[in-house]
Amino acid sequence: MREVLVADPLEEPTAEAREFLGLAFGALARLAELLESEGELRGLIGPRELPRLWSRHILNSAAAWSFLPHTGTVADVGTGAGFPGLVVAAGRPELEVHLVEPMERRMDWLTEVTEELDLDNVVLHRTRADELHGRASFGAVTSRAVAKLDKLTRWCGPLLQDGGEMVALKGERAQVEVDEAEHVLRKYRMRGVAVHEVTVPMTETPARVVVARKRT
Repeated sequence: MREVLVADPLEEPTAEAREFLGLAFGALARLAELLESEGELRGLIGPRELPRLWSRHILNSAAAWSFLPHTGTVADVGTGAGFPGLVVAAGRPELEVHLVEPMERRMDWLTEVTEELDLDNVVLHRTRADELHGRASFGAVTSRAVAKLDKLTRWCGPLLQDGGEMVALKGERAQVEVDEAEHVLRKYRMRGVAVHEVTVPMTETPARVVVARKRT
């Protein structure tokens, strides 16, 4: 007989995770429901990633919250299914969050979810990050699983206001990427580059957040 593969169930957020996410939990729980029902079908998230949706995607994205400005504008480059952009918008409602994504089907999803979650602090841009160079600037630019730091700096650096910060969620090779991007970081006047480790619930290893500030 042919073996039928059954997907693992979606992990349940712990009490610690709920506390960590605070007032944003309700909106993010709805985001998780929508991704569980539609994410794979719409090509937004792989079947192997769905069971780890809370730990690997939602909580990991929330690690960026504490590195963002208190007010102002944030652009999320290559936001995809909404990580970290939608999580930032839900958790930091005082910020105006610009989701930058060139793919039409992903932009359709972001439009629908933004309305469903009633996120009135979101602005959508169906475009590539480099097409916004010279047209827009932001107090911070976030990204997650988009590109290596050298390429990412070329995309994000021109979008930052003076004093603005690039906040990039990275994996275990974060420091290696920083070292390899040293020349590009200097070229785009990115100073005080540091890799921060953030402990988030439901994860065995800390989230790694690369932060760099643009200076003239």
